[in-house]
Amino acid sequence: MNRGFTSAVWVFQGEEKPTNVIRSRKRCGHIATIPLNEQSTVTADWYTTICLPKVITELRKINPERRIILHRDNASSHTAQKTRQYLTEENVELLDHPPYSPDLSPNDFFTFAKTKNRLRGQRFQSPEEAVDAFKTAVLDLPTNEWNKCFGNWFERMQMCINHRGEYFEKQ
Repeated sequence: MNRGFTSAVWVFQGEEKPTNVIRSRKRCGHIATIPLNEQSTVTADWYTTICLPKVITELRKINPERRIILHRDNASSHTAQKTRQYLTEENVELLDHPPYSPDLSPNDFFTFAKTKNRLRGQRFQSPEEAVDAFKTAVLDLPTNEWNKCFGNWFERMQMCINHRGEYFEKQ
């Protein structure tokens, strides 16, 4: 963790100072799984009335005093005015995500890949059974795997910064 002058940066007049990100070692991993049920598409309405309230409630149960910073991709339901308004009302800060960058999304490069490998070849009798299997696969991921995931995420973000947002092949 940076302290004091080691985290100082120069910014131009009128420019916002960057967010200093501190990685927590206390809680790492899965927070909530919210299935779509009968809905096939994530809409801003579903996202703000079903999904986000459950996620925010779970986060506040873990540590009610800590601020919430949400990283999400640029899906239309995530960037909609209704969503931005809801997150503002809930005092949730946003960590922006560069467009067209699945390589910077922990769900894309970690969670979905890990669970897909665990669930490959299984047949489910119902959507509920599939959701339960997904939840179990995610919850069974050990803490050290989540720590690696988020360490990898920070490395990927730094590579993106180093390449000025241009596409790069992960070495």
